[in-house]
Amino acid sequence: MVGMEAYLGILVMLGVAAVICGAMVTLSWFLGPKKVNKYKASPYECGVAPVGDAHERFPIKFYLVAIVFILFDIEVVFLWSWMTVFKNSDTEFAIFSFFEFITYMATWILGYVYAIKVGAIDWDETTSLAPEKLGGSLVELDGFEPVLAGSVK
Repeated sequence: MVGMEAYLGILVMLGVAAVICGAMVTLSWFLGPKKVNKYKASPYECGVAPVGDAHERFPIKFYLVAIVFILFDIEVVFLWSWMTVFKNSDTEFAIFSFFEFITYMATWILGYVYAIKVGAIDWDETTSLAPEKLGGSLVELDGFEPVLAGSVK
């Protein structure tokens, strides 16, 4: 059985990290400026001034991109582990896992085709958002589709 001295280094590291974190927070609170104004009290939105309602609905494209990310993420996790086991496996397991692999890839391809079919990768919002959401007025030209005033296609 290993004694507590084996864990002493980890405990010292955790203690030092806790002291440093506590010191930084405490010193910044004591030494930092205390002037509060409207600008400092406003929420920070990645450098963009917050406008509109916080409860506005997001376009479905954000969720579709998440689906595509999960498809690729799960594919890599599954295939990496499968390839490491497959290369040194016996024939019976290799045949069985190959058909499981084909089933998995068919499911993956169906999900990917669905994501492309519904336009998950197409980020042209002029085709999916209502004109009033685009923030400009539509200009119609003879024989052409309506475009946003001031936008370049």
